[in-house]
Amino acid sequence: MGNDYKEVKKVLWIILVANFVVAALKIIVGAIVKSASMTADGFHAVSDGSSNIVGLIGISFASKPIDKEHPYGHNKFEMISSLFIGMMLLFIAIKIVFEAILRFTNPITPYITIESLIALIITIFINIFVSTYENRKGKKLNSYILISDSLHTKSDIFVSIGVLITLIGIKLGLPVILDPIVSLVVSGFVLHASYEIFKDSMGILVDTATVDEELIKKIIFEFDEVRDVHNIRSRGSKSNIYIDMHVMINPNISVEDSHNLTHKIEEKIKEKFNTNIQIIIHIEPFYEL
Repeated sequence: MGNDYKEVKKVLWIILVANFVVAALKIIVGAIVKSASMTADGFHAVSDGSSNIVGLIGISFASKPIDKEHPYGHNKFEMISSLFIGMMLLFIAIKIVFEAILRFTNPITPYITIESLIALIITIFINIFVSTYENRKGKKLNSYILISDSLHTKSDIFVSIGVLITLIGIKLGLPVILDPIVSLVVSGFVLHASYEIFKDSMGILVDTATVDEELIKKIIFEFDEVRDVHNIRSRGSKSNIYIDMHVMINPNISVEDSHNLTHKIEEKIKEKFNTNIQIIIHIEPFYEL
């Protein structure tokens, strides 16, 4: 996993630069044209860059080697950093809502230019590149934080398209009230992203099952020596799965054959899922009734 963590850090640095470029462009243009929705979208993009920084810190801790105090490694630091990102998004969503409410009571007509529309279109294409690149790398490296962040960035694409439609709509004569309404829609996307991060991170931190028990059974029963299997448990993240189980076999099988069987089972499970799975198999004798 050491080299994978280095690659994840490299991707996060690339995405960090891209996100801050997008954020700066949106906030500057939003301030010039006095668009609450575009400015809100810009601050959302800032949250993406901030999440990359938090991700880099989390990966730095998560990549530390196993030690006496942490025999299972430091992988959950990645989840803790994700929870922090979720809290940041929640705070930004609340901020956007309050700003939108103010715009309802004190509406301002955005000053829309061709340049602002072009700038927004450019940021949409940058976000498409960022999301696609990060998702592809996340799947290749089996990295939870990259895949989650790519889905978050993907939500920005739809948000930005919504802002673009709003600015065009106002330019064509639709009411100004459309601007704060879109800001509320932006906050909805941010809240949804925050919810998804909380849900996934908490699931891993409280050791929610990560592998379907029936899939494990299907693999185990491919071996003729196995008579039964029970107490199947799994936990962890996609990049670090821990599985333990009780496998029942013929009591007359030798210790050496039992040992070889456990290795074969482990190899088969790793082949089916990924090589980062750590498996503990407790062998028990099976007696015919």
